[in-house]
Amino acid sequence: MYTRLARIVSLLSASVLATLITVYPPAIGRLSHGVLTLVILGICAGFVHGVGFDPETRFWRVILGPVSAWVLMGLGFVLIAKPYFIGA
Repeated sequence: MYTRLARIVSLLSASVLATLITVYPPAIGRLSHGVLTLVILGICAGFVHGVGFDPETRFWRVILGPVSAWVLMGLGFVLIAKPYFIGA
């Protein structure tokens, strides 16, 4: 999980999702505040993992690790893309 390819995937995913939220805010219009907070936490974790930072403590390693980043960013991609593919 801490290979160069995994870090590239994290950094690119976080960059795409952060850019989408910043450039096209209506995409997140249907997300609740709590879910949006989790998606943004995933973006932050993706950036942290993508730039190569490895936290020392187990708590931060789990919160900012690649697994939590990918799960939360995946949730964001699915919830943002859902209305465009299934319908509003």
